[in-house]
Amino acid sequence: MEITFLGTGSGVPSKQRNVSSLALQMHQERDEIWLFDCGEATQHQILNTTIKPRKISKIFITHTHGDHIFGLPGLLSSRSFQEGTSKLEIYGPKGVKEFIETSLNVSQTHLKYSIEYYELIEGVLYEDEQIKVTAMPLVHGVDSYGFLIEERDQIGPLIPEKLKEKGIKPGPIYQEIKNCEVLTLEDGTEIVRDEVTGSDIPGRKVAILGDTLPFDGVVDFVKEADVLVHEATFINEDARLAKDYNHSTSLQAVQIAKEAKVKKVLLNHISSRYQPEELQQALKQLQEAYEPTIYVSDFDSYTVLKEGR
Repeated sequence: MEITFLGTGSGVPSKQRNVSSLALQMHQERDEIWLFDCGEATQHQILNTTIKPRKISKIFITHTHGDHIFGLPGLLSSRSFQEGTSKLEIYGPKGVKEFIETSLNVSQTHLKYSIEYYELIEGVLYEDEQIKVTAMPLVHGVDSYGFLIEERDQIGPLIPEKLKEKGIKPGPIYQEIKNCEVLTLEDGTEIVRDEVTGSDIPGRKVAILGDTLPFDGVVDFVKEADVLVHEATFINEDARLAKDYNHSTSLQAVQIAKEAKVKKVLLNHISSRYQPEELQQALKQLQEAYEPTIYVSDFDSYTVLKEGR
Protein backbone atom coordinates (compact mmCIF):
# COMPACT_ATOMS: atom_id res chain seq x y z
CA MET A 1 0.00 0.00 0.00
CA GLU A 2 1.65 3.20 -1.21
CA ILE A 3 0.51 6.83 -1.27
CA THR A 4 1.76 8.93 -4.18
CA PHE A 5 1.12 12.67 -4.15
CA LEU A 6 0.22 14.07 -7.57
CA GLY A 7 -0.59 17.57 -6.35
CA THR A 8 0.12 19.14 -2.97
CA GLY A 9 -0.79 22.79 -3.50
CA SER A 10 -3.93 24.72 -2.67
CA GLY A 11 -6.15 26.99 -4.75
CA VAL A 12 -4.03 27.50 -7.85
CA PRO A 13 -1.11 25.57 -9.34
CA SER A 14 2.41 26.91 -8.95
CA LYS A 15 5.78 26.01 -10.44
CA GLN A 16 6.53 23.92 -7.36
CA ARG A 17 3.13 22.36 -6.62
CA ASN A 18 0.14 21.27 -8.66
CA VAL A 19 -3.33 21.32 -7.11
CA SER A 20 -4.85 18.49 -5.09
CA SER A 21 -4.66 14.82 -6.00
CA LEU A 22 -3.13 11.70 -4.53
CA ALA A 23 -3.13 8.04 -5.48
CA LEU A 24 -3.42 5.12 -3.09
CA GLN A 25 -1.69 2.28 -4.91
CA MET A 26 -2.61 -1.25 -3.82
CA HIS A 27 -0.98 -3.38 -6.50
CA GLN A 28 0.05 -6.26 -4.23
CA GLU A 29 -3.13 -6.21 -2.16
CA ARG A 30 -5.76 -6.02 -4.93
CA ASP A 31 -4.12 -4.77 -8.15
CA GLU A 32 -5.97 -1.46 -7.97
CA ILE A 33 -5.31 2.25 -7.64
CA TRP A 34 -7.69 4.59 -5.86
CA LEU A 35 -7.51 8.30 -6.61
CA PHE A 36 -8.40 10.94 -4.04
CA ASP A 37 -9.32 14.30 -5.61
CA CYS A 38 -8.44 15.25 -9.14
CA GLY A 39 -7.37 18.86 -9.51
CA GLU A 40 -6.48 20.50 -12.80
CA ALA A 41 -3.71 18.71 -14.76
CA THR A 42 -3.77 15.58 -12.62
CA GLN A 43 -3.41 13.50 -15.79
CA HIS A 44 -0.28 15.49 -16.67
CA GLN A 45 1.15 14.69 -13.24
CA ILE A 46 0.36 11.00 -13.75
CA LEU A 47 2.54 11.04 -16.87
CA ASN A 48 5.53 11.61 -14.59
CA THR A 49 4.79 8.45 -12.61
CA THR A 50 4.33 4.73 -13.27
CA ILE A 51 0.58 5.00 -12.57
CA LYS A 52 -1.66 3.60 -15.31
CA PRO A 53 -5.07 5.33 -15.48
CA ARG A 54 -6.77 2.05 -16.46
CA LYS A 55 -5.73 0.69 -13.06
CA ILE A 56 -7.68 3.46 -11.30
CA SER A 57 -10.85 1.70 -10.18
CA LYS A 58 -12.24 4.26 -7.72
CA ILE A 59 -12.08 8.04 -7.40
CA PHE A 60 -13.00 9.73 -4.13
CA ILE A 61 -13.71 13.48 -4.25
CA THR A 62 -13.51 15.32 -0.92
CA HIS A 63 -15.42 18.42 -2.10
CA THR A 64 -16.36 20.34 -5.22
CA HIS A 65 -13.95 23.29 -5.16
CA GLY A 66 -12.20 23.59 -8.50
CA ASP A 67 -8.72 22.75 -7.26
CA HIS A 68 -10.09 19.32 -6.35
CA ILE A 69 -12.24 18.47 -9.41
CA PHE A 70 -11.16 20.43 -12.52
CA GLY A 71 -8.94 17.56 -13.68
CA LEU A 72 -11.76 15.04 -13.88
CA PRO A 73 -13.04 15.56 -17.46
CA GLY A 74 -9.58 15.28 -18.99
CA LEU A 75 -8.53 12.26 -16.98
CA LEU A 76 -11.78 10.41 -17.62
CA SER A 77 -11.54 11.11 -21.34
CA SER A 78 -7.91 9.99 -21.63
CA ARG A 79 -8.62 6.88 -19.59
CA SER A 80 -11.05 5.81 -22.33
CA PHE A 81 -8.17 5.47 -24.80
CA GLN A 82 -6.31 2.86 -22.75
CA GLU A 83 -6.63 -0.81 -23.55
CA GLY A 84 -8.23 -2.97 -20.88
CA THR A 85 -10.03 -0.12 -19.19
CA SER A 86 -12.91 -1.26 -16.99
CA LYS A 87 -15.78 0.26 -15.03
CA LEU A 88 -15.00 3.19 -12.74
CA GLU A 89 -16.63 4.11 -9.42
CA ILE A 90 -16.76 7.76 -8.37
CA TYR A 91 -17.62 8.79 -4.82
CA GLY A 92 -18.26 12.47 -4.25
CA PRO A 93 -20.55 15.13 -2.77
CA LYS A 94 -23.70 16.26 -4.53
CA GLY A 95 -22.78 18.04 -7.77
CA VAL A 96 -19.86 15.86 -8.86
CA LYS A 97 -21.97 13.72 -11.18
CA GLU A 98 -23.59 16.80 -12.75
CA PHE A 99 -20.19 18.45 -13.26
CA ILE A 100 -18.73 15.41 -14.99
CA GLU A 101 -21.74 14.64 -17.17
CA THR A 102 -22.13 18.27 -18.25
CA SER A 103 -18.43 18.48 -19.18
CA LEU A 104 -18.56 15.26 -21.17
CA ASN A 105 -21.85 16.15 -22.90
CA VAL A 106 -20.76 19.66 -23.91
CA SER A 107 -17.46 18.34 -25.29
CA GLN A 108 -19.23 15.39 -26.94
CA THR A 109 -16.92 12.99 -25.16
CA HIS A 110 -18.05 9.36 -25.27
CA LEU A 111 -16.42 7.03 -22.79
CA LYS A 112 -15.79 3.37 -23.60
CA TYR A 113 -16.41 2.34 -20.01
CA SER A 114 -19.22 2.90 -17.52
CA ILE A 115 -19.17 5.08 -14.42
CA GLU A 116 -21.07 4.30 -11.25
CA TYR A 117 -21.67 7.35 -9.07
CA TYR A 118 -22.09 7.29 -5.30
CA GLU A 119 -23.12 10.44 -3.46
CA LEU A 120 -21.24 10.80 -0.20
CA ILE A 121 -22.96 10.11 3.08
CA GLU A 122 -21.64 9.89 6.59
CA GLY A 123 -20.69 6.32 7.44
CA VAL A 124 -19.49 3.29 5.49
CA LEU A 125 -19.16 3.95 1.75
CA TYR A 126 -17.59 0.72 0.62
CA GLU A 127 -16.83 -2.61 2.23
CA ASP A 128 -15.61 -6.03 1.14
CA GLU A 129 -13.76 -8.93 2.74
CA GLN A 130 -10.47 -7.04 2.59
CA ILE A 131 -11.12 -3.35 3.15
CA LYS A 132 -13.61 -0.77 4.43
CA VAL A 133 -13.96 2.92 3.55
CA THR A 134 -15.79 5.28 5.90
CA ALA A 135 -16.65 8.93 5.24
CA MET A 136 -16.99 11.77 7.73
CA PRO A 137 -18.32 15.31 7.08
CA LEU A 138 -15.76 18.02 7.75
CA VAL A 139 -16.13 21.80 8.28
CA HIS A 140 -15.27 23.88 5.22
CA GLY A 141 -18.17 26.11 4.16
CA VAL A 142 -19.14 23.63 1.43
CA ASP A 143 -19.77 19.90 1.86
CA SER A 144 -16.33 18.44 2.47
CA TYR A 145 -15.43 14.95 3.62
CA GLY A 146 -12.63 12.90 5.07
CA PHE A 147 -12.06 9.22 4.32
CA LEU A 148 -10.80 6.41 6.53
CA ILE A 149 -9.48 3.37 4.68
CA GLU A 150 -9.20 0.33 6.97
CA GLU A 151 -7.79 -3.09 6.10
CA ARG A 152 -9.20 -6.15 7.78
CA ASP A 153 -6.87 -7.86 10.24
CA GLN A 154 -5.07 -10.79 8.65
CA ILE A 155 -4.65 -14.26 10.09
CA GLY A 156 -1.28 -14.64 11.78
CA PRO A 157 1.53 -16.77 10.36
CA LEU A 158 1.51 -20.53 10.74
CA ILE A 159 3.83 -21.84 13.45
CA PRO A 160 5.82 -24.74 11.87
CA GLU A 161 6.79 -26.23 15.25
CA LYS A 162 3.16 -26.65 16.30
CA LEU A 163 2.25 -28.16 12.94
CA LYS A 164 5.18 -30.57 13.23
CA GLU A 165 3.91 -31.67 16.67
CA LYS A 166 0.66 -32.66 14.97
CA GLY A 167 2.52 -34.61 12.29
CA ILE A 168 1.77 -32.15 9.49
CA LYS A 169 4.49 -31.70 6.88
CA PRO A 170 4.90 -28.58 4.71
CA GLY A 171 2.81 -28.53 1.56
CA PRO A 172 -0.51 -27.37 0.11
CA ILE A 173 -2.19 -28.35 3.37
CA TYR A 174 -0.66 -25.26 4.97
CA GLN A 175 -2.93 -23.04 2.85
CA GLU A 176 -5.93 -25.23 3.64
CA ILE A 177 -5.29 -24.72 7.35
CA LYS A 178 -5.07 -20.96 6.82
CA ASN A 179 -8.39 -20.98 4.97
CA CYS A 180 -10.37 -22.98 7.55
CA GLU A 181 -11.11 -22.24 11.18
CA VAL A 182 -11.20 -26.00 11.80
CA LEU A 183 -9.77 -28.48 9.27
CA THR A 184 -10.59 -32.19 9.60
CA LEU A 185 -7.89 -34.50 8.23
CA GLU A 186 -8.57 -37.90 6.61
CA ASP A 187 -7.79 -39.70 9.88
CA GLY A 188 -10.35 -37.57 11.71
CA THR A 189 -7.81 -35.29 13.40
CA GLU A 190 -9.09 -31.74 13.76
CA ILE A 191 -6.69 -28.84 13.25
CA VAL A 192 -7.91 -25.67 14.94
CA ARG A 193 -6.35 -22.75 13.08
CA ASP A 194 -6.02 -20.51 16.15
CA GLU A 195 -3.90 -23.19 17.83
CA VAL A 196 -1.27 -23.29 15.10
CA THR A 197 -1.04 -19.63 14.06
CA GLY A 198 0.52 -16.58 15.63
CA SER A 199 -1.28 -13.39 16.57
CA ASP A 200 -3.41 -11.72 13.90
CA ILE A 201 -1.64 -9.09 11.80
CA PRO A 202 -3.45 -5.77 12.33
CA GLY A 203 -4.80 -4.16 9.18
CA ARG A 204 -3.49 -0.76 8.15
CA LYS A 205 -5.48 2.45 8.62
CA VAL A 206 -5.08 5.44 6.33
CA ALA A 207 -6.98 8.70 6.91
CA ILE A 208 -7.25 11.18 4.03
CA LEU A 209 -9.02 14.42 4.86
CA GLY A 210 -10.37 17.13 2.60
CA ASP A 211 -10.19 20.83 3.39
CA THR A 212 -11.42 21.61 6.88
CA LEU A 213 -11.33 23.74 9.95
CA PRO A 214 -10.17 21.77 13.00
CA PHE A 215 -12.99 20.33 15.10
CA ASP A 216 -13.28 17.88 17.97
CA GLY A 217 -14.90 14.98 16.10
CA VAL A 218 -11.99 14.46 13.74
CA VAL A 219 -9.73 13.13 16.51
CA ASP A 220 -11.85 10.04 17.08
CA PHE A 221 -12.25 9.53 13.33
CA VAL A 222 -8.50 9.30 12.66
CA LYS A 223 -7.54 7.72 16.01
CA GLU A 224 -4.38 5.59 15.83
CA ALA A 225 -4.26 5.70 12.04
CA ASP A 226 -1.00 4.52 10.49
CA VAL A 227 -1.04 7.58 8.26
CA LEU A 228 -2.97 10.85 8.37
CA VAL A 229 -3.00 13.03 5.25
CA HIS A 230 -4.13 16.44 6.47
CA GLU A 231 -4.33 19.82 4.82
CA ALA A 232 -1.91 22.47 6.05
CA THR A 233 -2.85 25.41 3.86
CA PHE A 234 -1.40 27.99 6.25
CA ILE A 235 1.43 28.09 8.76
CA ASN A 236 0.59 28.94 12.35
CA GLU A 237 1.47 32.63 11.97
CA ASP A 238 -1.45 32.92 9.54
CA ALA A 239 -4.06 31.33 11.79
CA ARG A 240 -6.44 34.22 11.16
CA LEU A 241 -6.38 33.57 7.41
CA ALA A 242 -6.94 29.86 8.01
CA LYS A 243 -10.05 30.58 10.03
CA ASP A 244 -11.35 33.14 7.54
CA TYR A 245 -11.04 30.66 4.66
CA ASN A 246 -12.20 27.55 6.55
CA HIS A 247 -8.81 25.88 6.56
CA SER A 248 -6.39 24.45 9.09
CA THR A 249 -2.91 25.57 10.02
CA SER A 250 -0.08 23.08 10.00
CA LEU A 251 0.14 23.25 13.79
CA GLN A 252 -3.58 22.56 14.19
CA ALA A 253 -3.20 19.49 11.98
CA VAL A 254 -0.27 18.27 14.05
CA GLN A 255 -2.14 18.81 17.31
CA ILE A 256 -5.00 16.67 16.01
CA ALA A 257 -2.56 13.95 14.94
CA LYS A 258 -0.81 13.98 18.31
CA GLU A 259 -4.07 13.73 20.25
CA ALA A 260 -5.23 10.91 17.97
CA LYS A 261 -1.89 9.09 18.34
CA VAL A 262 -1.42 8.89 14.58
CA LYS A 263 1.80 7.16 13.55
CA LYS A 264 2.70 9.45 10.64
CA VAL A 265 1.40 12.88 9.57
CA LEU A 266 1.69 13.91 5.91
CA LEU A 267 0.88 17.60 5.46
CA ASN A 268 -0.33 18.75 2.05
CA HIS A 269 -2.61 21.35 0.37
CA ILE A 270 -0.01 24.04 1.02
CA SER A 271 -0.45 27.66 -0.03
CA SER A 272 1.89 28.94 -2.74
CA ARG A 273 2.56 32.02 -0.60
CA TYR A 274 5.21 30.07 1.32
CA GLN A 275 8.74 29.62 0.11
CA PRO A 276 10.60 26.33 0.76
CA GLU A 277 12.77 27.92 3.46
CA GLU A 278 9.67 29.14 5.33
CA LEU A 279 8.22 25.65 5.32
CA GLN A 280 11.52 24.17 6.45
CA GLN A 281 11.60 26.55 9.39
CA ALA A 282 7.97 25.79 10.22
CA LEU A 283 8.66 22.05 10.03
CA LYS A 284 11.25 22.27 12.81
CA GLN A 285 8.62 23.70 15.13
CA LEU A 286 6.04 21.15 14.04
CA GLN A 287 8.38 18.23 14.67
CA GLU A 288 9.13 19.61 18.12
CA ALA A 289 5.39 19.40 18.77
CA TYR A 290 5.04 15.95 17.16
CA GLU A 291 8.06 14.29 15.61
CA PRO A 292 6.46 12.00 12.96
CA THR A 293 5.38 14.97 10.82
CA ILE A 294 6.49 15.95 7.32
CA TYR A 295 5.44 18.33 4.57
CA VAL A 296 4.98 16.45 1.31
CA SER A 297 5.81 17.61 -2.20
CA ASP A 298 4.50 16.61 -5.61
CA PHE A 299 5.56 13.05 -6.56
CA ASP A 300 6.54 12.10 -3.03
CA SER A 301 5.56 8.52 -2.19
CA TYR A 302 5.02 6.97 1.21
CA THR A 303 4.74 3.22 1.81
CA VAL A 304 2.29 2.20 4.52
CA LEU A 305 3.91 -0.80 6.14
CA LYS A 306 2.18 -3.54 8.07
CA GLU A 307 2.91 -3.67 11.78
CA GLY A 308 6.21 -5.33 12.51
CA ARG A 309 7.74 -4.75 9.10
